[in-house]
Amino acid sequence: MHFDPREQAALREVGLTTEELQAASEAVAEAVADAAADLEAFFDEHDTVYSTMDQAHSSAEFPEHEVRWLDTYTHAADLRGWLRFDTWGVPVEDGRVLPDGTVELTLGPTVNGRVRFAPTREELE
Repeated sequence: MHFDPREQAALREVGLTTEELQAASEAVAEAVADAAADLEAFFDEHDTVYSTMDQAHSSAEFPEHEVRWLDTYTHAADLRGWLRFDTWGVPVEDGRVLPDGTVELTLGPTVNGRVRFAPTREELE
């Protein structure tokens, strides 16, 4: 089950049954799997993306990245993976496609904070 023992106890205290907890846990896992598929589809669709990432070797406000692939895996509420660019890669934790069509990921451990990606620089302005 997705919820840890304290969360389960708190949810039971507010009236959820074991069956309802299981249904909620399954819904969370399904939403995470859907998010992973959406993220992979975004990077599969675009050979080149632009980001809000600060890079020491780039003076561009929104650096350009050639994308090879994004490989994700999920477990309950966890979404992790590896984003491979042309000459380097970075681990991914969490992420989502935003309503405006851009993508937001947590990259780590060398990148602080969330990074947005878009097919054009204009979409990041």
